[in-house]
Amino acid sequence: MSINNTTDSVPSKYRTIKSFVLRQGRLTKAQQNALDNYWQHYGIDYSEQLLSFHDIFANSNETVIEIGFGNGESLLEQVIAHPQTNFIGIEVHGPGVGHLIHNAQCGNVQNIKVIRHDAVEVLENQIADDSVTQFQLFFPDPWHKKKHHKRRIISPEFIQLIQRKLKAGGHFHMATDWQHYAEHMLIQMDSAEGFINTSGSGQFSAHKGDRCETKFERRGLKLGHGVWDLIYQKN
Repeated sequence: MSINNTTDSVPSKYRTIKSFVLRQGRLTKAQQNALDNYWQHYGIDYSEQLLSFHDIFANSNETVIEIGFGNGESLLEQVIAHPQTNFIGIEVHGPGVGHLIHNAQCGNVQNIKVIRHDAVEVLENQIADDSVTQFQLFFPDPWHKKKHHKRRIISPEFIQLIQRKLKAGGHFHMATDWQHYAEHMLIQMDSAEGFINTSGSGQFSAHKGDRCETKFERRGLKLGHGVWDLIYQKN
């Protein structure tokens, strides 16, 4: 996701480094229809006001937040499999958001909401501290070139933001298919205060928890690509 063009007039020292590049993909008719007609039901507009999960979902169920859900197919599969859990997906790409809303509406799925905005700002301003049962970050952009490593979302500052928003005993589940990025995540998370590696220090998870495989992941596995899961608990 690229930095908004409006930042061109802002002094560089005040600019925030983004972990994404915003690419304006073409919306299908179904995706546009979903955004036009079902956003009111599934979408949450960004604001600097804290959200009440109870008011949003009209229940007191636990809430899971996924950051960067892509086209939303694996997230929706998880949502359907856990109807007694509330899910919020955060994504900036319009086609992916429209795709998820379209499929959720077609399946009459009620336990999913979507926010189309920068995840860091959403967490800072809309999510209350000690309120989330689990955060999920699956296959984030690895920014594999060394000069771009500063754009990686997993940083000490982001980790502490996640830690603040999680309930005591809550989990942060990450996955990547880039080994170097997996090792980077492992080092960053193992050294972070307030988290315990559920697989033991220096170890990746031997299982993928509730994470559902994506088509991209299955294709990669057939080609012999690895996938590394990391699951941490807030202590």
